[in-house]
Amino acid sequence: MFRLLKGLAWLAAIAALAGLGLLVAVYYQFSSELPDPGGLRHVEYQTPLEIHSADGELLARFGSKKRFPVAIEEIPESVVHAFLATEDARFYEHPGIDIQGLLRAAWELVRTGKKGQGGSTITMQVARNFFLSPEKTYTRKLKEILLALEIERMLSKDEILELYLNKIYLGHHAYGVAAAAEIYYGKSLQELNLAQTAMIAGLPKAPSRLNPITDPQEGKARRNYVLKRMRDQDFISESAYRQAVAAPVSAALDPFEQKAPYVTEQIRAELYERYGEALYTQGYRVTTTIDSRLQQAAERAVQFALHAYDERHGYRGVEGQVAAGASEAEISRALARLESAGATLPGLVVAVNQKTKQAQIRLTSGQTVTLEWSGIRWARPALSGNRLGAFPKTVEDVFEPGDLIRLRRDAKDRWRLAQIPQIQGALISVDSRTGAIRAMVGGYDFDLSKFNRAVQSQRQPGSGFKPVLYTAALETGFTPASLINDAPIVVHTAEGTWRPENYSGKFYGPTRLRVALRKSRNLVSIRLLREIGLDKVIATALRFGFQPSQLPRTPTLALGSGTASPLDMSRVFSVFANGGYRIEPHLIEQVALGDDQIVSHSQPLRACESCEHPAPRILSPGIHYLMHTMLQDVVRRGTAVRATQLGRRDLAGKTGTTDDQRDAWFNGYASPLVTISWVGFDSGKPLGYGETGSRAALPMWIEYMKAALENQPEHPFPVPDKVVTAWIDPYTGKRTESHSDAIEEYFLEEQLPEYQPTMTQPDSNNSPESILNTLF
Repeated sequence: MFRLLKGLAWLAAIAALAGLGLLVAVYYQFSSELPDPGGLRHVEYQTPLEIHSADGELLARFGSKKRFPVAIEEIPESVVHAFLATEDARFYEHPGIDIQGLLRAAWELVRTGKKGQGGSTITMQVARNFFLSPEKTYTRKLKEILLALEIERMLSKDEILELYLNKIYLGHHAYGVAAAAEIYYGKSLQELNLAQTAMIAGLPKAPSRLNPITDPQEGKARRNYVLKRMRDQDFISESAYRQAVAAPVSAALDPFEQKAPYVTEQIRAELYERYGEALYTQGYRVTTTIDSRLQQAAERAVQFALHAYDERHGYRGVEGQVAAGASEAEISRALARLESAGATLPGLVVAVNQKTKQAQIRLTSGQTVTLEWSGIRWARPALSGNRLGAFPKTVEDVFEPGDLIRLRRDAKDRWRLAQIPQIQGALISVDSRTGAIRAMVGGYDFDLSKFNRAVQSQRQPGSGFKPVLYTAALETGFTPASLINDAPIVVHTAEGTWRPENYSGKFYGPTRLRVALRKSRNLVSIRLLREIGLDKVIATALRFGFQPSQLPRTPTLALGSGTASPLDMSRVFSVFANGGYRIEPHLIEQVALGDDQIVSHSQPLRACESCEHPAPRILSPGIHYLMHTMLQDVVRRGTAVRATQLGRRDLAGKTGTTDDQRDAWFNGYASPLVTISWVGFDSGKPLGYGETGSRAALPMWIEYMKAALENQPEHPFPVPDKVVTAWIDPYTGKRTESHSDAIEEYFLEEQLPEYQPTMTQPDSNNSPESILNTLF
């Protein structure tokens, strides 16, 4: 017996020596082919581009791999325990390879002829995930074992576990535990409950097959297996185990939708030009100038204005029908085909009550809501030629049960019949002191049209260009009291004869410049351009930031026949809002790699002469102040008077309406905030009679500024030196004595008008109309 035991011992020793020799031989065979694990100390994970608002809200992520690396100290103990219990219970005991696990795997191979699970430690998985291919070969396995031993020699157990928990693929583009927590539960790791933690820990075995989205039952079974392993390892109590096993499957793909898509796409495209494909994998983190509250207000304002225009032009009818007696599946499919768009939701008319003039509408969520007559009665049929049919008298004049329609919430949160507007719009809001863009919307719905009209469009600015013309006039020597004759004019051009008109079709005779800008008189603008010269107007426009290609060298420039985007117009009106400085609008505040490595930081030019980076002053304080008061008059008594509903004295701006009402603008500000709103068809077709900047675009501006200016103090401009006030005769523009009919006007000190001792009497012989009659 002793001899037998001695023989077996010798055999074991020989086998061990042979095994050691084999291991040494294998090491020398493959050592030259193995990568250096030292690089794991400085590993760079592929992480997506993140874009954040100025106030820290996540706006978008770009990149196919969703990974948010976390330090081991930040990972909850329950997460660590769940993965250890499932993947490698002896992780903190073995040297990188688990002999027991390998022997079990080898025995399974001998017994069944199939490769089984259980042979890989967490360290071996790190070796495979970072350095080796996923192919299942004996050669790869040997390399994996050797690398695991080397990794254990170089790194601590916590360092290895941190690498593993940040690298492991967990399905649905989630790499690492933090990404999985957000994608499956919309939570941070610290917010996960035990059942959710176990669900994530069960994913590495088969992330595509066992995840709770693809197969909730398989996912639940795997989760409960993880919980049992945690209980067997005494990581959790019996009561915690039972409670977690009984928990329902709560996973659902994170409903994160890209916020401010026109903004984030603009930034993504700009940064891609700088960084290429690395933009999506290197963990770039962008801080924008966007204020998330103002951005939401801007999106609501654009939708509000476009729906208001759309309703004024009639209802185009239901979007489909569901046959009577359709099954639940057929109804669900029909509703699903009508995806949500902008502010609208698809719905099925379930029932109509003619007595109460109400309708019951089923939404895609399965909820049934009541649509009142107040939300239906606007729906006059839209006819050809921009004509409208009669107002409906009953609900069934508009739709009936089985019809597929759209709804939206109105300003009072009531349901309202809706349709996707065919009209488009844009809004951009800028801090005129620095050019920081606080909100930007490029269209009704990014998913329907990715064309960013706030930046990419080039539309005629119409009367919105007139402040540039009037600035040139003041700099040439005109004053707000200068008279220009508002009378018919004929212009002969190479293209033919042009007979411009005022929007009203009327003529008003000699008109002070302040009144002409306030009322947006076209004929005054054309005569003014003739007086000061086209070259002077273009030179002034170039100072405001226009490009030569945007400025036609024809008299039509006086009426804004050039081109501009809302972004361009925000640059122009920032000059009036900031005291006369030209700033550059920008979206990106900072680009960083991760949380601490700053790649670039904006250094915008600022609207002040004593700043470190002063913007160029393009208007003198006096000229700026005169123009500011004239633009205030547009709001107080002119074409934008409805903006006075905001109840502020610091509002100023200019409406813009182009020929045939193809573009409608309002360019306005309450210093320091400048906001530009635009409405028009992409095709350039006319908006329809009466759809001026005041009617189509100004309501968008008001709706946005209502939110943007809430609790914001007014910032009036002080009267600068060398600007004085004087009483003038409103009919002649000449200086006079204070009188009940005299008005007060601002002038540059050196441009006070000629004095007249007596006032012109406003009678039939010297009214503007009679003066006009004497000229022809």
